[in-house]
Amino acid sequence: VDDAIVVVENVERNIREGKSPFDAALIGARELVGPLIAMTITLAAVYAPIGFQGGLTGALFREFAFTLAGAVFISGVVALTLSPMMCRFLLKKHDRPNFFYRVTEPGFVALTRAYELTLLFFMRLRWVAIPTIVFVLLATAQLYRSLPSELAPLEDRSNIRVSIRAPEGASYGYTEHQLDRLAMHVSDTIPELWRTYSILGGFGGQGGVNTGVQNVYLVDPQQRARSQQQIYDELSRAVGKFSGVRAFPAQPPTIGSRFSGQPVQYVLQAPNFDSLVEVLPKFLDEAQKRKEIRFVDADLKFNRPELAFAVDRRRAEDLSVSVLDVARTLQLGLGGVRYGYFIMNGKQYEVVGQLQTRDRDEPDDVRKLAVRSASGELVSLDALLDAEERASAAALFRYDRYVAATVSGSPGEGYTLGDSIRALDEVATQVLPSGFRTALAGESRDYADASSSTLYAFLFAILLIYLVLAAQFESFIDPVVILVTVPLSVAGALGSLWVTGQTLNVFSQIGIIMLVGLVAKNGILIVEFANQRKEQGLSRLDAIKDASVSRFRPILMTSLSTILGTLPIALALGSGSGSRISMGIVVVAGMAFSTLLTLYVIPAIYSYLSSKEPNKIVIIEEEAEVMVA
Repeated sequence: VDDAIVVVENVERNIREGKSPFDAALIGARELVGPLIAMTITLAAVYAPIGFQGGLTGALFREFAFTLAGAVFISGVVALTLSPMMCRFLLKKHDRPNFFYRVTEPGFVALTRAYELTLLFFMRLRWVAIPTIVFVLLATAQLYRSLPSELAPLEDRSNIRVSIRAPEGASYGYTEHQLDRLAMHVSDTIPELWRTYSILGGFGGQGGVNTGVQNVYLVDPQQRARSQQQIYDELSRAVGKFSGVRAFPAQPPTIGSRFSGQPVQYVLQAPNFDSLVEVLPKFLDEAQKRKEIRFVDADLKFNRPELAFAVDRRRAEDLSVSVLDVARTLQLGLGGVRYGYFIMNGKQYEVVGQLQTRDRDEPDDVRKLAVRSASGELVSLDALLDAEERASAAALFRYDRYVAATVSGSPGEGYTLGDSIRALDEVATQVLPSGFRTALAGESRDYADASSSTLYAFLFAILLIYLVLAAQFESFIDPVVILVTVPLSVAGALGSLWVTGQTLNVFSQIGIIMLVGLVAKNGILIVEFANQRKEQGLSRLDAIKDASVSRFRPILMTSLSTILGTLPIALALGSGSGSRISMGIVVVAGMAFSTLLTLYVIPAIYSYLSSKEPNKIVIIEEEAEVMVA
């Protein structure tokens, strides 16, 4: 729409100056060939790199980027061809303007006149533009450091998961009883509950009998007074009452798998297992003291009870008992081996061989078992086994070939994922000795990858814009004048996030990259028309003043069209739009702030940096003799 607005406004201006619709359309389109080409290529150069990104950001925004790049290219072609043709036939020269024009035009004229007067005053003090830009750059850096950051804002999906972990060595029955207690608490204390159910052993039964998940589903957001976040905070404070297990509430992430565990996953990589065993408890103690992270846990456990048996082989040989028979006896009595299935009343049941619970609860119960010797006599295992109770690691983990342990947790109340990761980085600097390395996993790794990839895309977009504009304007200075709008827009975007309490996330970062191309269009219009005025013989200062005033109305209209088009995203209209609020706020506020400053800062910088003479192309023709045989 912006390209068509610029064309129609320019044609209408030519008609008001007395030209025929045909001449106005022809002259108006010819004047805008350079700016429209530059604007089209600039926007395409901003959107295209987003689509070529890898990882999570590329997967999320690939279709978005290519769709916008294609739409921008088509709109540029339409603005240079179809729009002037339609102006030729639809716009007419009237001796008396219509009613709407007579009502609105005085307001626009007064607004343009006010801008002209303020611009003339500002240009007398145009040196103020330089400290203004410096101040904006410093404010942008400070806002970037102070803004909370995360992968994506949480959406209200009416779902909370509470993972539990019972003590190592806990039985199936113990964990089941604790899950029942948690389910009763959820049912009694959450009036917004729709349904809840338990999964023992984690998702897919892969967590062991001492782990489980309580799934809590709430009624739709429209049917409850409290948000999912408020219910989650209340449940997080309540799970501390369950002393028999450790509970870890979590909300399903907006991006990524909801089965990936807690959002904070910080990997400690050690040179050997012994050093990891020594350092991990210290790291966990320090991490639990930080308010930026809660529900701190580690996947590496050293307290799993274990009963180790050693067979007295000489004694077994004397009693004619093989070690294989001893192992099979232990497996049959304690292993819970599945032998088959049977069907009863239309349901299938497993056939499991195992001692009754009362006969296998205590370590000494193993000694009551007997094995048959080669002579057919029953020999008590107490006569053959030496038992030792000890604690060991439940499992050993590796990450990138290193012995590793993953410290997990959730952001503390009022903190974000970025705050939690920075807190663990500080703990790592304080606790970890030399030889240790750290890495991120799960949602934390997605957050770090998305942040770095969008930063590279932002810098690459600025480089592409500079190269495109340098080729278009045949100058290395004019693109610098135009790109002054970038820090102005970024400052407005980050300031709006800070004022509205939003975070710096993958959506707001993509919005900032979009903003670079959108605000550059205003600078392109001003600089291009200023160069045209210089070619007509005006001085540098007069040229930029005249260009700024003549382009004020199209800049104002294109900025308003962008702001109004993005406003529904900023207002979170529609289902599931909550996570994209930050993108809309960034574009709306950044566009408004940068447009206001661009109208004054760009003319001031142009008056200092632009060459006094117009750019000229010198064509050298050489004559050559043609020898004809």
